[in-house]
Amino acid sequence: MKKLLTLAAIAVVATAFFMLDLHHWLTLEGLKSGLSQFEHWRTQSPLLTAGSFFLLYILVTALSLPGAAIMTLAGGALFGLWQGVLLVSFASTIGATLAFLVSRYLLRDWVQSRFGARLDAINRGIERDGALYLFTLRLVPAFPFFLINLLMGLTPIKARTFYWVSQVGMLAGTLVYVNAGTQVAQLEALAGILSPELLTSFALLGLFPLLAKKVMGLIQRRRVYARWQKPARFDRNLIVIGAGAGGLVSAYIAAAVKAKVTLIEAHKMGGDCLNYGCVPSKALIKSARMAQQMRQAERYGLNATEPGFSFRTLMSRIHEVISQVAPHDSIERYTELGVDVLQGHARLIDPWTVEVRVHDGQIQRLTARSIILATGASPAVPPLPGLDETGYVTSDTLWETFAKRDTPPQHLVVLGGGPIGCELAQSFGRLGSKVTQVVHGARLMPREDEEVSTLVQTALQDEGVHVLTEHTALRTERRDGRNYLICRDREQEVRLEFDELLIAVGRKPRLSGYGLETLGIETDHTVTTNAYLETLYPNIYAVGDVAGPYQFTHTAAHQAWYAAVNALFGQFKRFRADYNVIPWTTFTAPEVARVGLNEQEAIERGIAHEVTRYGLDDLDRAITESERTGFVKVLTEPGKDRILGACIVGEHAGELLAEFVLAMKYGLGLNKILGTIHTYPTWAEANKYAAGEWKKAHAPKVAMKWLARYHAWRRG
Repeated sequence: MKKLLTLAAIAVVATAFFMLDLHHWLTLEGLKSGLSQFEHWRTQSPLLTAGSFFLLYILVTALSLPGAAIMTLAGGALFGLWQGVLLVSFASTIGATLAFLVSRYLLRDWVQSRFGARLDAINRGIERDGALYLFTLRLVPAFPFFLINLLMGLTPIKARTFYWVSQVGMLAGTLVYVNAGTQVAQLEALAGILSPELLTSFALLGLFPLLAKKVMGLIQRRRVYARWQKPARFDRNLIVIGAGAGGLVSAYIAAAVKAKVTLIEAHKMGGDCLNYGCVPSKALIKSARMAQQMRQAERYGLNATEPGFSFRTLMSRIHEVISQVAPHDSIERYTELGVDVLQGHARLIDPWTVEVRVHDGQIQRLTARSIILATGASPAVPPLPGLDETGYVTSDTLWETFAKRDTPPQHLVVLGGGPIGCELAQSFGRLGSKVTQVVHGARLMPREDEEVSTLVQTALQDEGVHVLTEHTALRTERRDGRNYLICRDREQEVRLEFDELLIAVGRKPRLSGYGLETLGIETDHTVTTNAYLETLYPNIYAVGDVAGPYQFTHTAAHQAWYAAVNALFGQFKRFRADYNVIPWTTFTAPEVARVGLNEQEAIERGIAHEVTRYGLDDLDRAITESERTGFVKVLTEPGKDRILGACIVGEHAGELLAEFVLAMKYGLGLNKILGTIHTYPTWAEANKYAAGEWKKAHAPKVAMKWLARYHAWRRG
């Protein structure tokens, strides 16, 4: 209501301005005809006239009324150059700031909520360089200043920044106009003030801040490298440290474009994903799923049976799977591709030199024009007292530790409620372990919508996993030959017995031991990089888990393209890493897959959205497979089919998500998905039916009524 009243008040003042023909006085002819009267007022009451002029200028500018240029001329005509400049400079800046604040108050929330997803890049740019952009615009009078005021009000730029930048930036144009006002009698039109030569000068002046920024960037780069001696020549075009997904893709791209590249890995080729994460965990999930299907065989008209298996054989299969995938990431393959692969520990000596302690004990030093850090991450382990005594495993170490067991852990406690903890808790529960999952927060998978977390938690609990939310781990103890995890809930301490404790509370980037401290490369949980994935040193890049903001194999590979191309060809063109469409999947049963915004994030960020939902219990293929749990949920712009995000919970959710990822990447809406033929009966039809639900909700009701009448008429 307050906003409506404010808008109404502005509309009344603006209407009165035109209805009373006041705009006539803010034309060049009006100024000339009334100049003698204005001078009489100034002679009689100089302070009152100056004050009235000052307030009127603020009002005209604040309400974005036409005539600010004429009033600037009047400032010169009435008060002379210096007093006119003083009055106009402050009045115009105060008025512009008021217009900026009015725009922000009335429109910013609405604009950001409706178009927030598309404005993210602009908002980030304004937060980073808003003062520079505003200063550039203010220096060029050809830009409509009132429009700048209103548009800047819709951005995150601070009001005080807007004020002082406007004060300084408009000064040059104010001087020109006020000076022209001192000769107003000779002016025939406003166009006479800004000659082509003067406009060109202003345009060049407007380019100055941008050029200055480039020059300052070059100076800062030189300053960063000042204490280092740059090699006269380089051994390599690129050195990549770490042979996980980010490092492998970086090296592959470099070799593909015939650059000389060295890839250094201290441990196993393929990194965490191949050896400890994606590959072994999915092999485990498959075995666990088969065991669960045997127990639930009655759902498919078969006799249910309790699966019998050798846990040692099952773990051997997982290691066999790793060995079958390993050739894709092997030294031999990358050597054939043209990559020089070294196995050893790498350390930065200076911005171009890497020292490699090879496994045979030798030390090599290599130089390269560019270096990419792809050192990955390792499981985070909280400093719980007693861990050294009771022992524990992580998602990295369990594969070797459990391979020595003849049976699954009898009592497994999983500490952590994220994707890794949920996947492993469910899998070992299906393999016969008595699993207790301890979660510090109020629910599992807190980054997902609450209904998603609830559905996953229900699925785990139905299969026998004991989920304890809002439990804080305090310590571990060993008593009478037994291990215990001590937690605290809201009221008391809880003692949980275990024979294996799996810690899955997240992963921390590998930052130490690579010489980052020596070079002064900034870290804050991850290596600090800019939009181009450059560190403090523009020739040193970081990708993957060590750089963030996502810890996914496919994101590391995605970043690797940007880093490799920028490292090798950045002198011609640099590319900002694009995170607009990042998908991910949690491989529980049911699977959880999502891309873009979910409902929780949209609400937190105040982004206007509509939710369309299709339940898989209605899908023919889901019915035939007795897998009816889950749904497809799509967020769209209000009244439009543009996709803001999608979340799929259910069988094959990770595969189904790809259609929405493609649609979002290339700007295809739900109408396009609805108009695409999907094979019957497939799981992919769920996406089409979700699009159909959106179409049904947005069918034109009035047109439908007229169509009904038309068909009735046709029937006679």
